[in-house]
Amino acid sequence: MPKMKIAVITKPGADFELQEREIPTPAQGQVRIKVQACGICFSDHIVKDNLLPGITYPRSPGHEIAGVIDEVGPSVTSWKKGQRVGVGWHGGHDFTCLPCRRGDFINCAHEKITGIHYDGGYAEYMLAPWEAVASMPDSLDPAEAAPLLCAGITTFNSLRHSGGQPSDLVAVLGIGGLGHLGIQFANKFGYRVAAVSRGKDSEALAKKLGAHIYIDSSATDAAVELQKLGGAKVILATAPSGKAMTSLINGLGANGTMMVVGAGPDPIEAQTGALLFGNKGLQGWASGIATDSEDTLRFAEYTGVRPMIEKFPLDKVSEAYDRMTSGKAQFRVVLTM
Repeated sequence: MPKMKIAVITKPGADFELQEREIPTPAQGQVRIKVQACGICFSDHIVKDNLLPGITYPRSPGHEIAGVIDEVGPSVTSWKKGQRVGVGWHGGHDFTCLPCRRGDFINCAHEKITGIHYDGGYAEYMLAPWEAVASMPDSLDPAEAAPLLCAGITTFNSLRHSGGQPSDLVAVLGIGGLGHLGIQFANKFGYRVAAVSRGKDSEALAKKLGAHIYIDSSATDAAVELQKLGGAKVILATAPSGKAMTSLINGLGANGTMMVVGAGPDPIEAQTGALLFGNKGLQGWASGIATDSEDTLRFAEYTGVRPMIEKFPLDKVSEAYDRMTSGKAQFRVVLTM
């Protein structure tokens, strides 16, 4: 039987182990994908450190997968061998629970998460349920497409559901793996984009990415500065800090919404009056389903939105993971096969 390489965590807290396995055969409703690139996301530490119930080990993480359909399992009619595809965080749904019956697949009661409930893209081949697969435009480079299936879809999808209209003031908090894409998408959506970060070092990059205004939150009260601009219709909060998000709530304008897409360990603390007066809101947004990924990829193809990436081969997975966790990568780390 032909073999493949796969990087796995054998038990919680263990280092990555590069193994050789037989290439798996797709079962009913599955497709096999020859992985070309897989982004490394901070959320992969869920597998590394066993942070969700029900993870079985050994497990291969990875939910930013770009590749080609290599084989289709029985009953799969919507995909064929040779198609360029991607798989993101949402790894499948049951079609039968109440949210699914209402078409709300991202909130499926039995949602599968790629690289958590089954092996993900830290491998040369992987299996995925057919409904988790997204078509990928031919012109996109796999290494650049991979992060669009997590950081890309999260920022794109949250912004387009935020209520912001072209020319509205939209602030992006944080210029990192999520924020550097959020700024680009916000610019292409026609928003007036204010980037908010600490220090002057990020100003040139923020403006290169498409920010019209830069606010140094270490030198000024960023919420006050947003109010001077009329108040933000949307604040896309990508920085993984509840404290940083809290400090910006007062920068919302009337009917403004803070879209929370960065996961931090500390809480957001909002004064009730700050939300009541002006009908302001806080909303979380988690990723999207395969069709949302397709929309993200197509929009990025048309408009030139691309992630800034650092590439590592699969056999340097530990080095790549450490680079991601160091916080020094600019901005997404991608494994290539």
